[in-house]
Amino acid sequence: MTAVHESLMTIEEFEELARAADRIAEGVRLEFIDGKLGAKAVPDGDHSRIIQWLIRIFLTARPDLFLTPEQGLQIDRYRKGRARPDGVLADADAFVGQGEWADPSPVLMAVEVTSDYQDTERRDRQENPRAYADTGIPIYLLIDRDTCEIIVHSDPRESRYARVLTVPFGATVQLPDPVNITLNTEPLKDWVR
Repeated sequence: MTAVHESLMTIEEFEELARAADRIAEGVRLEFIDGKLGAKAVPDGDHSRIIQWLIRIFLTARPDLFLTPEQGLQIDRYRKGRARPDGVLADADAFVGQGEWADPSPVLMAVEVTSDYQDTERRDRQENPRAYADTGIPIYLLIDRDTCEIIVHSDPRESRYARVLTVPFGATVQLPDPVNITLNTEPLKDWVR
């Protein structure tokens, strides 16, 4: 018999808790993935620099798109979760008029950069790929500072990505359609832990 996982709180309760956390503790970023409450670490300087690097690349290579840092998204099957990726790539006006937790349908790529928190393995390498694939986000880009690798997940099918490409920092990697740009990852060598 398979155990049924039941959430301890509703989406509405989570959103209220996330708003309270924003008011009370600067830098606390809460997420609600697969019925589980999680807190993301405050980014360090190298983490922030990686996001800046990506923003600059996309402004140059794809000026029709913008990499929005920390945009809250409704994720998971039937939108029962809430995530705040380190960055989401979409049309520059994709989130205009939306609240804190936006519809993910315009998102072409979600980006995560590993941080110094104990659940990176579970969150960035296991839960996020499942949640983003299940949501239909075409590409999940993980910049893994622990392993010094770029992992490109693409071709979402239900709760997983059918294609996963892993390359070391310093390699050139092609991000597939609908992003369709080439990343030279050499600069990432300067921002490892």
